[in-house]
Amino acid sequence: MPRTIAVRGTLAMLAVLAMVTGCTAQAADRPDGRDDSRPGGSSAVSSPAPAPAASPTPEPADEPGREPGHEPKAAPEPKKPPESSAPPADVLMSQGSQGAKVRELQARLAQIGWFDGAPTGFYGQVTVAAVRGFQGKRGLPATGKTDTVTWRRLLAMTTEPTAGELNGEAVRKPAAKLDARCLTGRVMCVSKTTRTLSWVVDGTVRATMDVRFGSEYTPTREGSFSVFLTSRHHVSTLYDTPMPYAMFFSGGQAVHYSSDFAARGYNGASHGCVNVRDRAAIAALFAEVRKGDKVVVHW
Repeated sequence: MPRTIAVRGTLAMLAVLAMVTGCTAQAADRPDGRDDSRPGGSSAVSSPAPAPAASPTPEPADEPGREPGHEPKAAPEPKKPPESSAPPADVLMSQGSQGAKVRELQARLAQIGWFDGAPTGFYGQVTVAAVRGFQGKRGLPATGKTDTVTWRRLLAMTTEPTAGELNGEAVRKPAAKLDARCLTGRVMCVSKTTRTLSWVVDGTVRATMDVRFGSEYTPTREGSFSVFLTSRHHVSTLYDTPMPYAMFFSGGQAVHYSSDFAARGYNGASHGCVNVRDRAAIAALFAEVRKGDKVVVHW
């Protein structure tokens, strides 16, 4: 019995030794090439030391930005932001400016419906609002200041003001160009470019009047429509405001008289309707328009 116990003990010791030497990482498996199964990281089996070889010329220590055996790489230069090809626009006139140039600016803005009243030659809040609106409609920075880009765009759209225009005695607006859809039948032809409504019958313009549209948040819809309802004393159920001489053409949008447009001009906007400020003109138009007449809103 004692002999059996001794044999079993010997076998157990051999099993433990096999586990220690067989489950740890071998030298070739270790990143540092060491065998940590023995003290000091030495190999379990000793081997003769190799003959000393000639020492090669040592490589210089690696440096940041350098690969072993190669010349140092030059650090990449930081990228410069792209330079704008167009120089910034110079401001020609702004709030507080005054003189003949401001008067010309106001007269030219009046030609395309952006300035109401007689030119004053003083660049005040009204002129700032008119310039800002003109800029915003054309995708320019809406600063309210007249810079070189704004001035060139305005010159291209207007004509040299006459003495009467500079004095506020007359306004010469460019003739409204009729859309092709306005040339046949009975049509209220509404141009967003010239801000005019032309009453056209079989290609002949019977009357033209100033109009105002919705803001960018409540825009007036564009396209070809038909008058489906007329209401002489209409009151908006949504905004609880009067809409005299209303001629509805698209949902809740209608051509109608606006006392606010008559009082404030283009400093305000509608909620999507086509506002007319000449009460006598729209009263005469209302008397002629019938259900089914065409309404064309275009640029």
